Amino acid sequence: MKLYYTPGACSLSPHIVLLEAGLPYDLVKVDLRAKKLENGDDYLKVNPKGQVPALALDGGELVTEGPVIVQMLADKAPGKNLAPARDSAERYKLQEWLNYITAELHKNMGPLFSPMLSDDAKAFFKDRAMGKFKYIDGKLAGHDYLMGKQFTVADAYLFVMLSWADAMKFDLSGLPNLLAYKARVAARPKVREALVEEGLIKAA
Repeated sequence: MKLYYTPGACSLSPHIVLLEAGLPYDLVKVDLRAKKLENGDDYLKVNPKGQVPALALDGGELVTEGPVIVQMLADKAPGKNLAPARDSAERYKLQEWLNYITAELHKNMGPLFSPMLSDDAKAFFKDRAMGKFKYIDGKLAGHDYLMGKQFTVADAYLFVMLSWADAMKFDLSGLPNLLAYKARVAARPKVREALVEEGLIKAA
């Protein structure tokens, strides 16, 4: 499999999941602004959406959209318990979390990276995202991870959103459950490995 990624982008989520799942993969770096691969090839010919992540399967198929990719990867390594069993009530709960993160957090935080938006517009999106983080902080009370004791693909995704919050100078000091959770996920060896592979932190 090949994961098309941009360092620190939402493609970090399936990158973490690939490592947690123990699945073999190759990384292909994408310049999202230029829509080019490192060798100069046109990324739009790979993924016409022009976004990351995209996962090229060994059979030649291309899978896009992070929440779909991470569930598919989890299903390829069922013994790792990165997602509950298909069609179970817990699986639908996982999908609920993935949908919440993508629709309520990701889509409110993405505009903060745009140089075209005014400070007032960015403040609007930041305030909306902060409200979502507050909701999640409440849900994490008494839980190690979003689904309870078990790390799942939803945690990989939320961790990326929290790393974006760091980059955007969000003040999460009033959200102790979320801060403890972020530290817990960051300490996972495979999470650190993904960060090192993307050049986001230095190897210990």
